[in-house]
Amino acid sequence: MFNDIGSFELVTLIVLAVLVFGPDKLPKVIQDVTRTIRRIREFSEGAKQDIRQELGPEFKDFEFEDLNPKTFIRKQLDNEDLGLKEIRNGFDLKKEMAEVTDAVNGHDTDAAPAAAPATPGGRVDMTKKPEPPAADTRPPFDADAT
Repeated sequence: MFNDIGSFELVTLIVLAVLVFGPDKLPKVIQDVTRTIRRIREFSEGAKQDIRQELGPEFKDFEFEDLNPKTFIRKQLDNEDLGLKEIRNGFDLKKEMAEVTDAVNGHDTDAAPAAAPATPGGRVDMTKKPEPPAADTRPPFDADAT
């Protein structure tokens, strides 16, 4: 609850509490505060139990933390019934990116790798500019796009 309070802040709060309430009344105030916190916790646990009972047996494993969208999505993605782990493990990112790059650049993915201009060492020469398209070819026109 108070994970971000440092030692300096804690000492400051204690000194302020002693100054405000005094050393005689401070134990009584601490007891009252802890009693109030305990009652609030009991009330919230009772409300949670009432909600679980009213939802019925099909929600027996319902947790209120699941109402947080991040927790809900994480729980659904880790679900074994969907088979997402097999999809994730069968996905080769490098291969997919190479296919997308070839499609964007207009290369034929079925063509043999020997068709690419290569240097004698077998590497592709990236410094050569691609040949310009023939002068009589026009880019495709899409009337719906304008």
